Amino acid sequence: MNTADLDLTADQAELASDVLHKMAGPDAALRDDQLTAVAALCRPASRVLVVQATGWGKSAVYWIATAIGREAGRGPTLVISPLLSLMRDQVEAAARAGLTARTLNSSNFEDWAEIEREIGDDAVDVLLVSPERLANPTFGRRVLDRLGGRIGLLVIDEAHSISDWGHDFRPDYRRLSTMLTRLNPEAAVLATTATANARVTDDVAAQLGDTLVLRGPLARSSLQLVVLEEQSPMDRFAWVCERLGELPGSGIVYALTVDQAEALTAAIRAVHGDALPVAAYTGRLDGAERHRLENALRRNEIKALVATSALGMGFDKPDLGFVVHVGAPPSPVSYYQQVGRAGRGIDRAVVVLLPSEADRHVWDYFATATIPVPSQVESVLDALRQEDAPISVPKLEAQTGVRRTRAELILKQLAVDDVVERQPDGWVATGKEWVYDKAHFDSVIATREREATIMREYAAGSRCLMQLLQESLDDPSAAPCGRCSVCDPDATAAWRQPVDPALLASVQQALRGQVATLEPRKMWPGAPSSRKGRISATVAADWGRVLVDYDAPQWAGLVRESLSADMPASDELRTAVTQVLAAWSRGDRRNPAWERRPDVVVDLASGGLPVLTGSLADHIAAVGRMVRARLDPDAVALGARRVRTEDLPSAAQAALWEGSVQLDADSADAVRGAAVLLIADRDPMGWAITVTAAALREAGADVVLPLLLHRTNG
Repeated sequence: MNTADLDLTADQAELASDVLHKMAGPDAALRDDQLTAVAALCRPASRVLVVQATGWGKSAVYWIATAIGREAGRGPTLVISPLLSLMRDQVEAAARAGLTARTLNSSNFEDWAEIEREIGDDAVDVLLVSPERLANPTFGRRVLDRLGGRIGLLVIDEAHSISDWGHDFRPDYRRLSTMLTRLNPEAAVLATTATANARVTDDVAAQLGDTLVLRGPLARSSLQLVVLEEQSPMDRFAWVCERLGELPGSGIVYALTVDQAEALTAAIRAVHGDALPVAAYTGRLDGAERHRLENALRRNEIKALVATSALGMGFDKPDLGFVVHVGAPPSPVSYYQQVGRAGRGIDRAVVVLLPSEADRHVWDYFATATIPVPSQVESVLDALRQEDAPISVPKLEAQTGVRRTRAELILKQLAVDDVVERQPDGWVATGKEWVYDKAHFDSVIATREREATIMREYAAGSRCLMQLLQESLDDPSAAPCGRCSVCDPDATAAWRQPVDPALLASVQQALRGQVATLEPRKMWPGAPSSRKGRISATVAADWGRVLVDYDAPQWAGLVRESLSADMPASDELRTAVTQVLAAWSRGDRRNPAWERRPDVVVDLASGGLPVLTGSLADHIAAVGRMVRARLDPDAVALGARRVRTEDLPSAAQAALWEGSVQLDADSADAVRGAAVLLIADRDPMGWAITVTAAALREAGADVVLPLLLHRTNG
């Protein structure tokens, strides 16, 4: 598109200024690229991609373009937005601009009927929906088909998600480019992002068609970037606890996992109490609680949200004073996106990365998490082709052996290429053939590995941090910033002081006192397992306890030294388990005590560590004056080997353990009428414990109390 003749009429320019002043104050003026983008979007069927730094004002472009379009009699704007927090911010921003905005999402279902009536009456200027909502066929028929022919402007926010070269590839987002054919042919399209390198930019522009690309410099002069030397997971927690009060204003502390975020929140509260209020912000929270916490941070009622990536794109707090990462994302692009939350409306904000070798396995997982496995894809397609009716995801899992979460991802990816289609009752094959593009996916993996290499270079602090981030986004203006911990180490020396050893010990002790519960499964998986339906109370396990919950930093040394090899239980492990049992016997308000003290102990080496579990059970039996009962070790060992070497879905694992759990002949009498403590090493899907508990109950045990030594993802 030729930009030389792009300009607004006098009336359009006056309206643009009015909207901008409502949003940003009477002294605000449009940047050159903002003006160019708005002028282009006033033309029918135009395509514009804006790649600009966070805080640049990308949303102002589509609010002004919407206002001009609505004044001219065009239809409403449809905004595709990835997160509820982003939608809420955009609804509020649209209101400031004088526009009527509505959102249809999982948290406001009760309002849908009224909102759809407003849409039908053309009383809505802006409708915001998630890409996942667009993929819902019922929503598509009820709302999108009626709206599509009237849309005046389509906005694809965080447009890097369209591209599988991007750091946040989402299959439902990828389908948006094909949705363009369903729109009003005269509708303009705007895609925006702050985190796209040249390859992602080219890919998105190609998907949109003849696209005007407006790309600006990405350096953020308000950010002081700091990288510390590699630390242990526990040292990082202690650093945050010690330094949080010194960080300016209020901010965000990012963790790589939900469990890390919740544990770090507990550690901060243990050290500071109410003096430094914090809260965990993760995908486990419902929409209302997320909204409450976002507003609390905006109003500076809390010092920090300890968050996963669930808090990121779109969250807007101009005076956010700091962002701390307890572990870096695997991509410099996603890291830039998250640190961009800080320093939007203030002169200085602090950004600190606390790296650790322990983060590398998370990076390895993300490198291949979205890459389809050809054998699994063909298995899913074969199942769909053999059925005359739509198939649900649970049924596909049972028929194919592909785990549910993986099957859902495969179906979304196939839907991008129209190989499958989602209907209200399930999924069907369209008849179109699927071809695995090995060269393409190999390139995607290679790209992600290169990004991980860049993050290792960033964490090592070998050269200017801002320049490295800019270069990773192909910013031609990249240059040393003069402010980061590499450019000016003296100015950031205070953040690199060692943590007080006494504080470190107190944080570790506080976290080791936390209780992690093990909820019993409620339903059997069905075939090929011989059991189906609800798990009866007569064979179910009781609520249990977990010693090491996933990658809990307070137990990192114990996992490394005692739970990673099959050897007799160490003194540290014995002491830790004894403390868990003592706390279990007392209980508390949230985690009640067992109703009956165990009098028999059984070990289950479901993770393949029979020497460890056996020696630990022997010790507990001796100190607790319990009877020692045993399962058939050969049968359990065979089951454990198969679980470790085969990617088995739920039903297959349950069936496997049904054939692998047998009481030793001398132990059958011991469990009758007993309360059994069942000690297991690892059981990622929970079927080893569930099946074993059922076998013990069927052998006459009154209660089975599971104690899982290490809860893992796999």
